[in-house]
Amino acid sequence: MLLSQSARSVSALFTRWRFFVSLSSLPLPLSNSSSAAAPSWPETVWNVPLQDHPWYDHVRLKRVFVTDGTRHQVVLVDMRKLLICADRDNTDYVLKPVAEWHSGKVRGIREFLDPESPRIPQMPYVTFSTRRAPGLLGWLGLEREGVVAFRNGQHRARYLADAGARWCPVEVHEREAALLREVCGAADDARTAIRATSLGSEDGA
Repeated sequence: MLLSQSARSVSALFTRWRFFVSLSSLPLPLSNSSSAAAPSWPETVWNVPLQDHPWYDHVRLKRVFVTDGTRHQVVLVDMRKLLICADRDNTDYVLKPVAEWHSGKVRGIREFLDPESPRIPQMPYVTFSTRRAPGLLGWLGLEREGVVAFRNGQHRARYLADAGARWCPVEVHEREAALLREVCGAADDARTAIRATSLGSEDGA
């Protein structure tokens, strides 16, 4: 006996349902298979010289954002200019001078930054903005001043400045990099003093 039109429709739907059920039982690919296949990029290390530090004469720093295509940039900054702008931060997270830290904090940061340690610390990560400068010119909108806020690494930045680091690499979002470089950028000779090398090609540092 021939099946009616409605019976044939029900049979077709049942066949499709069995097909999709069989597909769902197949093993799924691992969620991180694409990331596992992604190429690895050599890690860059910045060697920052210290002018007034009896324990060691330099520190090693690496980037915070290391994935390819990151929207953050490394900017070499003048430490004095950077900390002047950081002291203007009004978020209640401005640290006291290193001389006022307790001895345990100083020792901890010193050991954390030791270049002989197998772990390489990350460079400071900051945000940068401007605001009206105090005084008449600022009130008229003719003069602005830079403001740095530390997202990470304020202790190490202030310790490095106290240890005689004139310049330091910091990481900042790409939209703020040009302005940070304009206000706090290091002198041209900083690129000679601060060596950036791939981790596999360091000459004993």
